[in-house]
Amino acid sequence: MTTTYTGPAPADFADVRATNLAVVLGYVRGNAPCSRADIAASTGLNKATVSSLVGELIDRRLLRETGLTERRIGRPATMIVLDGAPYAAIGLDVTADHLTAVAMDLGGEQLLAWRRSLNGRGAPASRSVAAIAALARRALARMHEQGRQVLGLTVGVAGLVDPAGVVRRATGLDWRDVPLREPLTRALGQPTFPVTVENGANLAALAEYRYGPYAGTPDLAFLHGEAGVAAGIVTGGRLLRGAGGYAGEIGHLTVDPEGPECDCGRRGCLQAVASVEALIRRQSGSGQGGSGLGGSGQSGPGQGGSEPDADLEPAVADAVRRARAQEPAALAALHEGGRRLGQGVAVLANLVNPGVVILGGYYVPLAPWILPTAAEELDRLVVAPSPPGVRLVASALGHDAAAIGGAAAVLDSVDAGRLPLPAA
Repeated sequence: MTTTYTGPAPADFADVRATNLAVVLGYVRGNAPCSRADIAASTGLNKATVSSLVGELIDRRLLRETGLTERRIGRPATMIVLDGAPYAAIGLDVTADHLTAVAMDLGGEQLLAWRRSLNGRGAPASRSVAAIAALARRALARMHEQGRQVLGLTVGVAGLVDPAGVVRRATGLDWRDVPLREPLTRALGQPTFPVTVENGANLAALAEYRYGPYAGTPDLAFLHGEAGVAAGIVTGGRLLRGAGGYAGEIGHLTVDPEGPECDCGRRGCLQAVASVEALIRRQSGSGQGGSGLGGSGQSGPGQGGSEPDADLEPAVADAVRRARAQEPAALAALHEGGRRLGQGVAVLANLVNPGVVILGGYYVPLAPWILPTAAEELDRLVVAPSPPGVRLVASALGHDAAAIGGAAAVLDSVDAGRLPLPAA
């Protein structure tokens, strides 16, 4: 498949050079192996300019010649591919119960993928920040051991994150107005590469757009299923952020005005009835005190129950076990939660018309039981004609999606023109 790559209009000579370097790099990423003539023909740059740009990108070890040649009439052409072996991009994902780190090279090859437990809910934010910094330092050390230059580190948090890297609200972590970028940058010794903090659902959407089975779909959405529900939305090939960067808070759509109270103070939010935590807590049978899916016997949100579990993983595993055992109460709770989830997805679909909506996080292991009813409700409520319609699927990237997206965000900045300096 041939990808056409066009860059933004440059403003001066330095911008022209930087833009053209990004154009060539982006073209090779989408079309390697390719020749200099291919690049010139597809980008509109003249051959002499392309030769100079490719030479500089080879000097920076972003591209390399393979020595392979095309079968063509006339002089054989030397083929160009991505290099990037000396470089790495790091992504971290922070949830209430786990930290995930992923490092990738310029071509998208994973260099490490780590997952560590985190008892983040109710713990002092400073303790969680220290744990994040410790994992980041370990990942950096591993990359330095491999002789790689780190181009950037992006941290995803399941919550509202402002452009300064302050986590304004993270339900699962019980965080409000917690600075993360600044103390993390200090803990890493003020590195020369950028340290960025982003909403985890946004990063997961970027990962799906770049690496998932539906990569390249210009309009897609990702629903992050953890303690709450958040959406990352790609529209027209770009991440939808909103005026303050807080787009995607689908968890606070009201889907059941008579439903349980949400932690935001309203009743019947999608988060209160169809988050993974809500699915696990849902009462079985008549709702008169039966045990929830996790077998804890706790009541649902807003119903006088105890605080949510600090670690969803064992509760989700128990929910899966009970569903596989065909326990009627467990199946009924998952099917009803799937129906409510479908109602929320339908609102999203009617607003932004994505081609695919991807369920991630702890929704993935529960997908065999929640997807059918969610898809049925989505089909019933969406107004767009089918085809093309909207597909509802489970993520293939698993719990690494947001961390992969963090690394992808760094690589996107390289493609946009933030290139490492030439080798000395």
